[in-house]
Amino acid sequence: MENEPHHKAPRPGLVPPYFRPVIPAAATSALLHVMDVSPMPSVSVGRPPVSDLLYKGGSDLAMQDQALYEQHGVKRGLRNADGSGVVAGLTAICDVHGYHRTENGVEPDEGDLILRGYHIGDLVAGARSERRFGYEEVSYLLLAGELPDQAELDDFNERIDVRRSLPRGYLSLFPRTTASSSIMNVLQRATLLLYAFDEAPDDTSPEHEVDVALSLLARLPRIAAVASTAYSAEAAQEQLRIPPITGGLSMAETILDVLRGDAGYTPEEAQVLDTMLMLHAEHGGGNNSTFSTRVLSSSGTDAYSAYAAAMGSLKGPKHGGANYKVGQMIDDVAEHVRSAGDDDEVRAYLRRIAAKDAFDGTGLLYGIGHAVYTKSDPRAVLIRRYAAKLAGQKGMEERFRLINAIERLAPGVVQEARGTSKPLCANVDLYAGFVYDMLDIPAEMHTPIFAIARLSGWAAHRMEELYGASRIIRPAYVSVAEARDYAPMAER
Repeated sequence: MENEPHHKAPRPGLVPPYFRPVIPAAATSALLHVMDVSPMPSVSVGRPPVSDLLYKGGSDLAMQDQALYEQHGVKRGLRNADGSGVVAGLTAICDVHGYHRTENGVEPDEGDLILRGYHIGDLVAGARSERRFGYEEVSYLLLAGELPDQAELDDFNERIDVRRSLPRGYLSLFPRTTASSSIMNVLQRATLLLYAFDEAPDDTSPEHEVDVALSLLARLPRIAAVASTAYSAEAAQEQLRIPPITGGLSMAETILDVLRGDAGYTPEEAQVLDTMLMLHAEHGGGNNSTFSTRVLSSSGTDAYSAYAAAMGSLKGPKHGGANYKVGQMIDDVAEHVRSAGDDDEVRAYLRRIAAKDAFDGTGLLYGIGHAVYTKSDPRAVLIRRYAAKLAGQKGMEERFRLINAIERLAPGVVQEARGTSKPLCANVDLYAGFVYDMLDIPAEMHTPIFAIARLSGWAAHRMEELYGASRIIRPAYVSVAEARDYAPMAER
């Protein structure tokens, strides 16, 4: 049957539950996670008044008069006054379209995501209509600049397949670095650790750059799965079981294979995850993590450092980490709203969140609004369709109705709270976490999967920066500090 789970057969001579190699507790961070025995200075030394300037001076100075930004023509956040991004470079990789520029300023428009000239909707529809996986095709498109024919795609997949295994000796070191509440933090360290196993890690030739990108595409799903498994093993005080390598799988199947293990997954679940990976693969040079990649790459540093920095950026709750905050917010709304079908009740609670009177007190409605998209986020439009179908199959229609209500009502609530008529739409994060939950993907893996998918885009932008712009990125900052006379210690 089409949607029956794929189950892995045991290797010869093995019977459940011994399908997976086991790393003893003595060789892994699980059961051995020891926190720093030395408390932070503010705890060990305390916070007497003499330390006030040290701890508060820098943050107080940072709270500058907002008028100074206008006076000096500073574009805060590299944004123009109308919210559009300051042009920082040229790219042939991606166009994130959300508005038109006219004589009257920015005119809102329906969102579109265009990769190397192809609309994301067409790329997704093409893969789905032919009942095949599309992420690898998108990856090839981003890296090579053209859509692959079957022979080129087969060659691409083979090159990824031969790099799935981790370097000899890596697993004796890597598990000791996995003890963390953040799998994104683990992915950063794991990526930097791979630098030590590369014979020419500082080689920035096109051939080596592509090889590193292919290697990380092959290995990051396994690395993330080991980190997630170690996290769970530590919480349950169990030994760490390492997922075996299964060749010939797509990226989506690989992720589900290592996370689901012997439980298996259905073809439809893999197709939905593949769509998510396609939607997350690339989103323009101006998004924070990709710009981080370009900034580091412009210095000529190695690929591992650039990608680790991008992961650090993506981890932030204002960027890729937003999908985790969205899930928490939806949980909170569900706890305080009796019926997802009661728009008045849902709207009233969203108003409390916007007024900083509920949820996390920030006043932010996560999953709503975007730096570029105005009327619609094409990724959210696409994934909503798949989320609705999957919700029906998983018995999660009520959760979907609540998310759909938030999508309809939250923009108006935000406009009301901010006193603006600027169009707002749901972004992809509003549905991403929900889809991952329905695929039984642990919450700590939501952003790492985003990172795994986005690696293709990061690699494409890194190479465009290395071989195209080829100039270190160094914007200017206007100093507003006043000149002061130095005073001897006795006179201070």
